[in-house]
Formats: sequence, C-alpha cells, structure tokens
Amino acid sequence: MSETQKAAPKRKPVLSREGMYSLIRNPVITEKATMLSEGNQITFRVSLEATKPEIKAAVEGLFGVKVLSVNTLVTKGKTKRFRGRPGVRSDVKKAYVRLAAGQTIDLSTGLA
Repeated sequence: MSETQKAAPKRKPVLSREGMYSLIRNPVITEKATMLSEGNQITFRVSLEATKPEIKAAVEGLFGVKVLSVNTLVTKGKTKRFRGRPGVRSDVKKAYVRLAAGQTIDLSTGLA
C-alpha cells in the first residue's frame, strides 16, 4: 500500500440486544461439540447472513466472555423425501467460537 492509500480502521459492529438474539440461534449440543468445549471452543447455530465480526460481538455481548476467534461453515440442505414427495432441508450456518483461556459459557442455564 502506498502512503496515499490508507487502510480503513476496523470498526466493531454495533448490535442491539435483540439483534444479538436473532444472530445467535442456539447452541449445538452434540458429541463433537461437547469434546470441543473441553478446549475452550463453543459451537452455535447462527443466521445465514451473520458475519464473523458480528458473531464475535454478539457472543461477547450476550455471555460476557472474551472471544479469540470465530470459524464458520455452511451445511447445505439435503434433498429428502417426505410422504413420497421430494423436498429440500434448509441450509444451516454454524460458528465455532474459541474463547480466551479461563473463560467459559454455561449452556445449561438460560440467558437473562
């Protein structure tokens, strides 16, 4: 980059409490997700339009923890048959959130 081209400063996304709840759908409770939680990594099902900075801001705002990184993946919906007719399941986006050392999220209790 030359001196005339300056990188835009990174901005933290501003989300309302309602926006955070609509972004983070629910935690994923599977064997794999439980094993990842032992290494300070939590898995959430999120909105398809959610970006990594938005997910980071939402998790930090809702749970009051420090997030180190966010990895996302989109699972494409399967084609299934229902009563003999073909149908397609919806696409699902998951976010793997790595927490700072010493930080935990208790998924067994509800949010206030």
